[in-house]
Amino acid sequence: MEIDLSPLTDFLVAEELDAYLIDDDATDSDQRYVSGFSAPDAYQTLVTPDGEIHLLVSGLEYGRAVKESGADTVTRHATYDSQELIAEHGRYEGFLRVLEQFLEDRGVASVAVPRSFPTGTADGLRDRGLEVTVESDGIVGELRSVKHDEEIEHVHRTQRANQAAMAVAESLIAGADVEDGVLHHEGEPLTSERVTEEIEVALLRNGCSLDETIVACGEHGADPHDRGSGPLEANELIVIDIFPRDKETKYFGDMTRTFCRGDPTDEMRRRYEVTHEAFEAGLEAIEPGATGAVVHDAVCDVIEDAGYATFRSDPGTETGFIHSTGHGVGLDIHESPSLSPSGEELEVGHVVTVEPGIYDPAVGGVRIEDLVVVIEDGYENLTDYPIDLEPSVRAEPSEWAQAESTE
Repeated sequence: MEIDLSPLTDFLVAEELDAYLIDDDATDSDQRYVSGFSAPDAYQTLVTPDGEIHLLVSGLEYGRAVKESGADTVTRHATYDSQELIAEHGRYEGFLRVLEQFLEDRGVASVAVPRSFPTGTADGLRDRGLEVTVESDGIVGELRSVKHDEEIEHVHRTQRANQAAMAVAESLIAGADVEDGVLHHEGEPLTSERVTEEIEVALLRNGCSLDETIVACGEHGADPHDRGSGPLEANELIVIDIFPRDKETKYFGDMTRTFCRGDPTDEMRRRYEVTHEAFEAGLEAIEPGATGAVVHDAVCDVIEDAGYATFRSDPGTETGFIHSTGHGVGLDIHESPSLSPSGEELEVGHVVTVEPGIYDPAVGGVRIEDLVVVIEDGYENLTDYPIDLEPSVRAEPSEWAQAESTE
């Protein structure tokens, strides 16, 4: 995938800096995006004002970096006698001497670095007379927020795997027996932990993984980030929020559904209906040129008109709609843009969640979330999964993994 780094190179020219330097492993999304390469140990990516990309990697990663990165040059540490320098000066000092030579060979005496740049590396370079300037605006992060077609398909693929996992979770809840108000599966109480385990298995079968997910019942679901624990109960709201990452592409997906197995109260149904209406209002507000603030306001209007508090109407509220409407999704699960009171202008290629919710420990939590991409005439929904309060036994997970999006 060819990326346009001109905003970054324009910055270098305007600030009269020789290059932009990243020193991190591929868990840093900016590093992976700019380098086009993934490695578990730190490596260095240098971008020069002419747009060229130069990598400095260990010998272990050299062959892969040459094949996979698409960088203009790839240099191994051994080029600068790294082992001898480490043996003589220690690992930290030896690395700095290698990096110094790498920069000197490219005529670099001044660099811009991201806000997350290691302090030790920055101080070491400054001690050697190099100018190190922090690029504080997060230019690369803004570049990443506008997705190329290939990236959108990566997100879509992850979201399809997400749907397969949600189908497994919903089917478990729908097919469970009810004994003394508690859901049971195969003779045992059906717990948040068991549903989470089955979600993880489904994701692995579709090439994805996740560190955490949310299966939160009753009062647990009234805290938007409570992961949930213990037996799932009948006649209670169950919030399931799955945000997996594709193991190959590293792009995330994100989806939330709320279910009630049994007989929800009238108040539960009303909150669900209001949340669904707010969700639809948020979607309808998405278009190029609209701001994330406008989308958030559209959601708040619906919820407030129904008589529930939001942070907009009551900044001190602990119940009601107590978070922003959405966020960007890509190589990070939370990235630009935001659908919030300070949300920026939406552009074609932005991929965002729309996820209103209403929360109260006395009632439980409701949240509905889809993942959409901004297009010329509005949005395309990258999620094709039913929105129903009453859970159903869904089709085979593999079918949901192949489902196409709808607008």
